[in-house]
Amino acid sequence: MWQFSSAAAGGKHISPELAEKLVNAIGRGDAAPHEALSDRELEVLKLLASGERLVRIAEILHLSPSTVTTYRARILEKTGMDSNARLARYALENGLLT
Repeated sequence: MWQFSSAAAGGKHISPELAEKLVNAIGRGDAAPHEALSDRELEVLKLLASGERLVRIAEILHLSPSTVTTYRARILEKTGMDSNARLARYALENGLLT
């Protein structure tokens, strides 16, 4: 039996990756973007926002620089931001820096 996809019939198609991102965003509801971060990601976010360099963050947290780079990429993805400057502004506006 033939099955036609909705995309083949002129409908919309989204990738599994995009579907997961949409579900995660909907699941957060009105929660602030930083609430989706793990404790370690939040820690890295705060250090980035305070102006620390990746290598220094790695030293502070006893991690490799590549691990910190991975955390940064996840933070940017989860928060929907595209730079350290935007992260810093977000952290300031949301009282994440002490």
